[in-house]
Amino acid sequence: MAVAASVVVAVGTATGMISALDGSRGSDQARPPETTRSPSLESLPLVPSASPSVTKSPSPTPASPTPKKKAGPTSPTPSPTRTERKQQQPAVVSARLYRHPDSQVLEWVSANAGDPRHAVIESRIAAQPAAVWFADFTPDAVTARVRAVTSGGSTLGRVPVVVPYAIPDRDCGGHSEGGAPDLDAYDAWIDRFAAGLGSGDVIVILEPDSIAQSECLSAGERADRFASLARAGRAFKAANPKARVYYDAGHSGWHPPAKQAGWLRQAGAASAASSDGIFSNVSNFHATTDEIAYDRRVLDALGGPASLGAVIDTSRNGAGAPADGEWCDPAGRKLGRTPTLSTGEARIDAYLWVKLPGESDGCKGSPGTFTASYAYELAR
Repeated sequence: MAVAASVVVAVGTATGMISALDGSRGSDQARPPETTRSPSLESLPLVPSASPSVTKSPSPTPASPTPKKKAGPTSPTPSPTRTERKQQQPAVVSARLYRHPDSQVLEWVSANAGDPRHAVIESRIAAQPAAVWFADFTPDAVTARVRAVTSGGSTLGRVPVVVPYAIPDRDCGGHSEGGAPDLDAYDAWIDRFAAGLGSGDVIVILEPDSIAQSECLSAGERADRFASLARAGRAFKAANPKARVYYDAGHSGWHPPAKQAGWLRQAGAASAASSDGIFSNVSNFHATTDEIAYDRRVLDALGGPASLGAVIDTSRNGAGAPADGEWCDPAGRKLGRTPTLSTGEARIDAYLWVKLPGESDGCKGSPGTFTASYAYELAR
């Protein structure tokens, strides 16, 4: 069985809530979001899908990460546990994580009050905090854009989640290709990103797929990339000692823990000067229970301070990963556990919505755009 890897397709629009530069979007598609504890929520009555209205083309703005299939080891995908199924619907909005007010789902909710899917999408997706992605290489603008997010969180006393996504040779030339032209330019972009982190609490999800998907690079190129990632973590922590920085661990269906830990160590993830631990399952569907077990094995193999922990993307994993390994908007997926900084699990620091539910991987809508029909399938 082929296993889908963790990833991100960056095409079309900016992901998370990075862009106040985007134009308006139409009724079935729109732009991304944030992340708490996961009590269950009884199902709302099913609402028939509305007829799609005219969809405006996304503005030509920075790309928006979405998952894509990558080669990985074959392994069975366990079915979600009863607890996983029970907790797949969000019920309570985090009081600690920040929901940035500029996102595709919020745009859609604002523009489509009469849509029969509105209440479900608004309460179960739009109300939740999610990560803010910075997927375009715009050195002159990045400091101000990052500062807009971090200062917004600081003003409310909440924790924003930001995702730098501009590593050179991003996605190995695949659907999410792009990023900085070279590592020197990337290092300078990272310094400008760090300058926007402010002085409050902030979580940094550093470059999804940059480590787990590095086999396409030569040994020398990989070493250079890992050196830049280690430097990035140090830059973020020097700029804001309250920043919590997490490194790419792929997911439970990809590399063996020892192999992933070896790469993570080379990239600075075992050093308290650059890292607070690892993240997994970004833009993927693997069950939370599987990710918890996998992340703990990676952390054990990684070594480093006992304080290192893991964060898990639970935005779309409420039904676990598809048995056939499908990565592109697979049918039957559900929202996972609600975003929280209180997981109750040793060494698991947070469940976050890094990938915004409803942003298409490119099959149910244009890549990176919010697609109401897909969001409604996940949320109902």
